[in-house]
Amino acid sequence: MKVYFIGAGPGDPDLMTVKAVKTMERCPIVLYAGSLIPPQVIDSVRGSAEAIYDTAEMNLDETTAVIEKAAQEGKDVARLQSGDPALYGAIGEQIRRLEALDIDYEVIPGVSAVAASAALLRKELTLSGVSQTVIMTRYEGKTPFPERERLPALAQSGATLAIHLGITRIHKIVEELIPHYGEDCPVAVCYRTSWPDQDYVVGTLADIVAKVREKKFTRTSLILVGKVLDTEDFADSYLYDKGQAHIFRKIHKPKNT
Repeated sequence: MKVYFIGAGPGDPDLMTVKAVKTMERCPIVLYAGSLIPPQVIDSVRGSAEAIYDTAEMNLDETTAVIEKAAQEGKDVARLQSGDPALYGAIGEQIRRLEALDIDYEVIPGVSAVAASAALLRKELTLSGVSQTVIMTRYEGKTPFPERERLPALAQSGATLAIHLGITRIHKIVEELIPHYGEDCPVAVCYRTSWPDQDYVVGTLADIVAKVREKKFTRTSLILVGKVLDTEDFADSYLYDKGQAHIFRKIHKPKNT
């Protein structure tokens, strides 16, 4: 018996990996949070799984009890996590419980909201000479933050920021970022990326709060901040530069005639 923490991706069932789908479809017990994962993601197992649990209203003790019972019966469990399990997936505490119970588990990665949102915007988050670093973080709320990870400290880098779970405090986020990025810095807010009702808005730190409030985004939104979102002033990468040799490509010099 094994528990599979499966990255269900950002919402679109087609963005699940082949391994994720195959694993989910052969597990008799499936757990997923209906508040974070659209029902279409589990459509393929509705007729085959023995039991499907929506864990949106379940606490950790209750989900662990389901898994423990499955273990006693020798049944594999698919535990679907939105996006990628390693990013704000809250699998750490689940794994700790499984290890205490000596229950085997495996983690299957998934497409993150950051990757899906960049694709939605048709943007690259790292551009030569503009930004080579993406910082994925969240805004401080109930979860305590060390001083070195608070937004003003991270903003000193000038890197591209991907801010999760902060849409209700976007006005505070803007206040903390303007001194480091400037009012004209591009911002994009992506709402429920790849869900059927996905939406997004783009602007600058100066006007994004008003635009978000006009859209009425109140949850499940990713905030992207950085010059990479709106610039043509960047150098071509050396990756395909014909004048740059690397281990897989040699420079072909013209033959003397």
